[in-house]
Amino acid sequence: MCISQENWTLPRITSQIHNTASTLAETFGTTPGQQTDITVRWNHTNCNCTVLNVDGSCLGTPIRAGYGGLFRNSAGLYNVGFSGYIAATTDILFAELTAILKGMQLAVEKGVETMVCYSDSLLSIKLITDHASKYHAYAVLIQDIKDILSSRNYSIHHCLREGNQSADFLAKLGATSNEEFSIHSTPPSDLLPLIRLDAMGTAFPKA
Repeated sequence: MCISQENWTLPRITSQIHNTASTLAETFGTTPGQQTDITVRWNHTNCNCTVLNVDGSCLGTPIRAGYGGLFRNSAGLYNVGFSGYIAATTDILFAELTAILKGMQLAVEKGVETMVCYSDSLLSIKLITDHASKYHAYAVLIQDIKDILSSRNYSIHHCLREGNQSADFLAKLGATSNEEFSIHSTPPSDLLPLIRLDAMGTAFPKA
């Protein structure tokens, strides 16, 4: 923040604190003297339905925000992906929530009946699944997501970044583009290796 000489919004600062605290808790949550190797894979809850992975991204100087996500079946077969650039913000929390909403709206549009959504933003998940203040900066966005969840057989879960690499790729693609919303009927060629690894059930060591 100091190097870039930029002002961070309170939600962005809060998001950074929550994500860092979560990472520290997961990393140092073992008992003294006990070493546990944590591995992470895609679809870690073994959901047997449509799987949506989403992610938000803020990168570059000046910062560009974007979002992305992709739909697959439980075996990892690619269905469709999406990405977009958000011109109005540099707030990672807004980008994460936008990714979730855009993904769920696309699922409704495509008639997806049963779906699980994974996001690596723990703060976003908590705001959606717990009680969020009606005065929250993104209260309308959060409520739009809750409305879809309450009317459909959809659920949302937190995942670690290592299990969300394909969505991260698309979120960065969105941040580096100038398109507000793009559909990827076929996966970008550079995304294919990540999709294959996910479909094989590859477990990645947690950083």
